[in-house]
Amino acid sequence: MIDPHLYHVPRLGRHPSRLRLAGTPVITVMFGSFLTSLPVIAQSPVMPPFGLLLMLSWRLLRPDLWRAWIGLPLGLFDDVMSGQPVGSAMFLWTVALIGIDAIEYRMVWRSYRQDWLIATLAIIFCIAGGLFFARITGGGELGLVLVVPQMVWTILLFPFVVRQCARIDRWRVMA
Repeated sequence: MIDPHLYHVPRLGRHPSRLRLAGTPVITVMFGSFLTSLPVIAQSPVMPPFGLLLMLSWRLLRPDLWRAWIGLPLGLFDDVMSGQPVGSAMFLWTVALIGIDAIEYRMVWRSYRQDWLIATLAIIFCIAGGLFFARITGGGELGLVLVVPQMVWTILLFPFVVRQCARIDRWRVMA
């Protein structure tokens, strides 16, 4: 007799829908970008950019999932949700994805530590670039020291976000 409390196992021959396969990563990144619009009161930026974290996690977890141009629409949604100047995340995320593609082209195999290092470089680039775009569009004289805690918190949170993306990915590909 089969225990009814066991996890659901898909039946043979069934495939997940196209919406489930292609839409789940996009929806999770959009949800992560939406989290930055929550009313959190702080003296300095400490909340990690969850949209960026989820985008990097999906890209490093499943390299064949997205092309580099996906940074444009997802970055636009993040710009609208976070209040950054429109075009900043579009540019920064696309450049980060192109950089990841260039690194991936050179490396045949990657380990988990290398993925974390790649994500660290992309996180520092995107947060510092966001600060630059905010400064040149009238954000005042802000120093890089102001966003260092946000960078550190985001870098340390990356392994947890990758693990959650892997869980979601298991559900996504299961029929």
